[in-house]
Amino acid sequence: MLNGKTILVTGGTGSFGKKFVEIVLNHFKPKRLIVFSRDELKQFEMQQIFSWQEYPCLRYFIGDVRDKDRLYRAFHGVDYVIHAAALKQVPAAEYNPFEAVRTNIIGAQNVIDAAIDSSVKRVIALSTDKAVSPVNLYGATKLCLEKLVVAGNSYAGGSTRFSVVRYGNVVSSRGSVIPLFLKQKEKGVITITDKRMTRFWITLEQGVNFVLRCLETMQGGEVFVPKIPSMRITDLAKAICPECAIEYIGIRPGEKVHEVLISRDEARKTLDLGNFYLIQPAFPFWSTGNWSQGRLVPEEWEYASNSNSQWLEAEQLRNLLGTKNTFS
Repeated sequence: MLNGKTILVTGGTGSFGKKFVEIVLNHFKPKRLIVFSRDELKQFEMQQIFSWQEYPCLRYFIGDVRDKDRLYRAFHGVDYVIHAAALKQVPAAEYNPFEAVRTNIIGAQNVIDAAIDSSVKRVIALSTDKAVSPVNLYGATKLCLEKLVVAGNSYAGGSTRFSVVRYGNVVSSRGSVIPLFLKQKEKGVITITDKRMTRFWITLEQGVNFVLRCLETMQGGEVFVPKIPSMRITDLAKAICPECAIEYIGIRPGEKVHEVLISRDEARKTLDLGNFYLIQPAFPFWSTGNWSQGRLVPEEWEYASNSNSQWLEAEQLRNLLGTKNTFS
């Protein structure tokens, strides 16, 4: 469905954006593929890998989702938008709260307004497990983003469709714990906040492929959640550096022991569709008829990293770090 279309990805020079561009260029023939981000250095570095000369469909736009006028200019003639731009570092958001609000909430509303007014056909926004029952500001801003994006369907009246993809930690993404552990490996000591901690894990390639599948099948209003494995943080440390000592330093501000991708309260609106879950919006005009093949999950059920049925073992993680994997 991307062949001959114009696609724009906000936060296009981030970990997700770069993998998204790589996969789209390798598997599709878009009319234009626009990388929208605010960092000129990262755009320059990305152009050394994906150049205009080799990929004539590529465009690099410098801009910030906080700037609505720039979004209107960038969205002109765009068919699909993947909204990946965000301030994501939990401690930084705690210390600079309104900066996170301006990017993650006000920026999201700017994307919604510009998409509707520019007649963009479909928009998918990326969210996180930290948006579920949030205890930190980053998670709270992503919860607001989800609500704004789902409600965008009401404002658009069907002309533009909006959906959300929500998933867990991304293996080896910039700022994740795995690059930190690899750096600490040089000193022989790995720091862990709490030995009970568990997290959901997904690779960049799995995340991009899941987003592309959701972009193709979305009706508008869904929150898509992939079925992905959990891993104990202690097992993660042992997989990366089995010979290293472990130092426990205590939970940081805004950090949870376990993450939740679907809460008990959301279970009442959640459909199981085999390889993924779908959280339906509460709007009366939206019915399960849109996804009649799905079945409701049990009430009081939750999708939590500590009670997950899928677990990632050390050897599996090593394979993920060393090979490419496609979300199945």
